[in-house]
Amino acid sequence: MTQSENASAWPDHKPTALLVLADGTVLEGFGLGAEGQAVGEVCFNTAMTGYEEILTDPSYAGQIITFTFPHIGNVGTNEDDIETVNMAATPGARGVILRTAITDPSNYRATRHLDQWLKARGIIGLSGIDTRALTALIRSKGMPNAVIAHARNGEFDLHGLKEEAREWPGLEGMDLVPMVTSGQRFTWDETPWVWDEGFGRQSDPKFNVVAIDYGIKRNILRLLAGVGCKVTVVPATTSADDILAMKPDGVFLSNGPGDPAATGKYAVPVIQQVIKSGTPTFGICLGHQMLGLAVGAKTRKMHQGHHGANHPVKDETTGKVEITSMNHGFAVDQASLPKGATQTHVSLFDGSNCGIQLDGKPVFSVQYHPEASPGPRDSHYLFQRFADLMREKKRA
Repeated sequence: MTQSENASAWPDHKPTALLVLADGTVLEGFGLGAEGQAVGEVCFNTAMTGYEEILTDPSYAGQIITFTFPHIGNVGTNEDDIETVNMAATPGARGVILRTAITDPSNYRATRHLDQWLKARGIIGLSGIDTRALTALIRSKGMPNAVIAHARNGEFDLHGLKEEAREWPGLEGMDLVPMVTSGQRFTWDETPWVWDEGFGRQSDPKFNVVAIDYGIKRNILRLLAGVGCKVTVVPATTSADDILAMKPDGVFLSNGPGDPAATGKYAVPVIQQVIKSGTPTFGICLGHQMLGLAVGAKTRKMHQGHHGANHPVKDETTGKVEITSMNHGFAVDQASLPKGATQTHVSLFDGSNCGIQLDGKPVFSVQYHPEASPGPRDSHYLFQRFADLMREKKRA
């Protein structure tokens, strides 16, 4: 065999995907999922399970997710684990970064290979880079703006990609809720998944709940239905008068993407009127942040955010520690909490605020995602707490 013949026998390792950071750094890898390019903020997620739920969480709109766990895609994908409610909306994550190539799925629930699933949802992927090094960079310098690009022919306009990454303004000041909220109201009665049985239906609701959709997840709705709620989901811009006209026993403030201060320009006045009405109110994630804004607190952009399924949080009302799932890049500034708003939960990683309760009012919220169940279900009690508040209000 000649030298040229020997050389041609080796596989082509030409990069087919790039991650171009705003500072001009270029990371080369191999493309997967959809072709094209997308700009967003790069974060890292430390979860070892639940990649499909993570990639379909609307709270990740505007972000490119780096998984620190090296084996993503092993269990394939299925229709049951999708968290997006508004299927017509922009997918949650703009891109995904993996350490290794996706292997064939090995799970009895799998219906589709992750690569095919990413293509169908228009999500751009990149594999073959040192995700631990990228994570270390984020921990050191914060979450960078970047462009992720995938082209099978390996041809890129590098100058244009660098310019796009550099000029993207970032998530601060950005209201992304219009991209993910539902366009019209609808009702929900599906209850949580049970092993080998699937999902159930709520047939005997005890409470009438209105859920304001800032990018709500399916499992939140399931757990609300599971504690006896008939849930009516309304778009993010629904007025307080329209919400209260439905005579809800409780109002739920959902998770969602973007800067809470930007979304709060139209959401906070609504939340303030709901609180004033005395209606039991429960918020999660973005809903928690905007509840904080509604009572006079401030929010701040975090250095690296909290993204994972293994975050310890202390419930300061009971002294218990729960292992939680998190996904947020903004947080309520605990030092800005006014009198009458008590911190109830705190992160044991960095001491940041993870929950508040309004003194003497049936209103509370948490920063993390109690509906998630990556193994532990430590935080599911919060949905029962909400139901108990509604029950007490009805008795009164």
